[in-house]
Amino acid sequence: MCRTVELRQAVLARNDDGARALRARLAARGTVAVNLLSSPGSGKTALLEAELCLARDRGIAVAALTADLATENDALRLARSGVPVKQVLTDGLCHLESEMLTDQLAGWLPAGIRLLFVENVGNLVCPASYDLGETLRVALASVTEGEDKPLKYPTAFGLANLVLVTKADLAAAAEFDGTAFLANVARVNPGVEVVFTSARTGQGVGELLDRACAVLDGAEVHRPVMAGASANGPGHPHSRGDAHTHDGAAAEHL
Repeated sequence: MCRTVELRQAVLARNDDGARALRARLAARGTVAVNLLSSPGSGKTALLEAELCLARDRGIAVAALTADLATENDALRLARSGVPVKQVLTDGLCHLESEMLTDQLAGWLPAGIRLLFVENVGNLVCPASYDLGETLRVALASVTEGEDKPLKYPTAFGLANLVLVTKADLAAAAEFDGTAFLANVARVNPGVEVVFTSARTGQGVGELLDRACAVLDGAEVHRPVMAGASANGPGHPHSRGDAHTHDGAAAEHL
């Protein structure tokens, strides 16, 4: 048991070293990375597509990298926004790691990109432990998943700098108790902002983009209590894949 714990700590420590290095390189080129975490089917791809389209219309230079175990379905959807998009197939791995992200960005991330949205593998367990070098970590949950999601996955929601509720237009049909959800979020992450959204109706669309742009302009991100006094990036307690590109934009080495 002790050996297992030691190995896990070593893996996370190596990941955190890579995350710190990547965060510094992104900062040097003026890019803010946003890490999106949710369970499968939460609606994060639909919301992200809407946010990317809005960024395009506003003239904000954005790109997106999306990770899945298989298929390029999400990248094809996101590519409809017209912004640079890259698909990472993890071949069974349930999360992204900082080294993997660094490798995927090298030689691809176009020059001048200000915001990089990373759609992590649909999973609220493994991805929560891995710092990817992001500046803004966002946890999403749909109203169809229940009010107790933050309590069932305290690390994912407890380390978030922002929480988004998706599919808000279905709240009544799902008998979703928004007050209870907010209370549960507050139990694991006091003070974090919670935004209700619906990609279908447009409710809250643009709020994620606004928060990310504010960070670009120097706004401080929420510091989760669970993060403690860590010197790593916001929201972190410690600090393999084939890629398919759906954009031919010029790239520079990261």
